[in-house]
Amino acid sequence: MKRTSLVLFALMILSALSAHALIPTTKLAEQNGKPHLEKIVPNAFGPWMLDPHQVVAVVNPVQEENIKRVYDQTLSRTYLRSDGYRIMLSIAYGADQRSGEALGVHYPEVCYPAQGFEVLTNTKGALVAGQTTVPVRRLETKLGTQRREPVTYWTTLGEYLTLGGLDRRLIELRYGLKGQIPDGLLFRVSSIDSNSQRAFEIQESFIKELLQQLPDKPRAQLVGSGA
Repeated sequence: MKRTSLVLFALMILSALSAHALIPTTKLAEQNGKPHLEKIVPNAFGPWMLDPHQVVAVVNPVQEENIKRVYDQTLSRTYLRSDGYRIMLSIAYGADQRSGEALGVHYPEVCYPAQGFEVLTNTKGALVAGQTTVPVRRLETKLGTQRREPVTYWTTLGEYLTLGGLDRRLIELRYGLKGQIPDGLLFRVSSIDSNSQRAFEIQESFIKELLQQLPDKPRAQLVGSGA
C-alpha cells in the first residue's frame, strides 16, 4: 500500500513538472520586435490623407479602458479622400495575446454592441493584397436610425492571420508547445455609409493601397508572415 502511494505521488510530481515545462515563457515580441504603429502607418498614401479634423467613432469610456488593459499600443485615425469620403482606421496591438492572459482580441461584433450599435450582418470574406490573401470579417452595423457603419477587420496571432474560434486556439497551442507567447493585433476599418456594398469596396481599396506602401517587415507585422 505504501509503495503504491509513493508511485502515485511520484507520478503526480512528474505530471506537475511536465505541465510546468509546457508553460510558455518566451515572448515573440521580444524575439521579433514590436511594431511601432505610429511609424508603420503613413499619414498619406494613394488618394488618402489624414483628416485634419480627425472625425472619430463613438467612444465608450468603459470600452476604452478595457482596450488599454488588453493592448500595449492602439492607433486610431480618420483618413479623407479628395471626394470627401472618410475611412476610420483602428489598430490595437498586444505583446501577450494568450486567451487566458490578455482576454484575446476585442472583436468588433462584441465591442460595437457594447457601444450601442446593432450588428445587422456578420460574414467572412477575403481580400488579396499582393501575394497575401487576407481573411476578413465584414459587419454591417447601425447606431439608432441614422448612422450605418460597415466594418472590415482581421486579426493576427503571432505570424498568422486568424478570425478566431478553433483556428485561433490551434495557433495558440502551436506556439505553446514551442514555449512561445504570441503577440497579436486587430486591424479594423469602417466608414459611415448607408450603402454597405460601396463601403466594403472602398474599404478593400483603402487596405490594398495602404499595404502596397509598406516595406516587407511592417507589412508582415500587420498581416502576418506565416504559411
